[in-house]
Amino acid sequence: MKRILATIMICTFTAVSTDLVAAADVFVFPKNGQTKEQQEQDEFACYKWAKEQTGFDPNKPVAQDAAPASQGGAVSGAAKGAAVGAIGGAIGGDAGKGAAVGAGVGAAAGAHKRRKGERQQEAAQQQAAKQQEANVEGYQRAFGACMEGKGYTVK
Repeated sequence: MKRILATIMICTFTAVSTDLVAAADVFVFPKNGQTKEQQEQDEFACYKWAKEQTGFDPNKPVAQDAAPASQGGAVSGAAKGAAVGAIGGAIGGDAGKGAAVGAGVGAAAGAHKRRKGERQQEAAQQQAAKQQEANVEGYQRAFGACMEGKGYTVK
């Protein structure tokens, strides 16, 4: 029974530690003749240490902010502009002409608002990608330092 439990734990540990190195995107070679089992134990220990040091876990999926629903835009702006223009046109004596002018102005304003939102969203995505890259690099440095300290070559 103990053998079966030990075998299951080693298989689980092997699967987890193999995923850890793959997630870290580094290559580890035993410099001092360490066994495969010892390397797996060391990799797991260094994974935990690097995670604690950097606050980053390469095995956790990156949370993607959901794209905000596009609100407004040219059609919505045109409708609002037409309503305001019709009121202004009615005061001036021609509600139809005022509605037409208001629709044009409203459509342009709505399209501008939508483009501005898209640019802001794109900038936020680029910033998130840069932060993710910095997190991965920090984790890889910490993991590599730990493994080198345990007698491995890390590339």
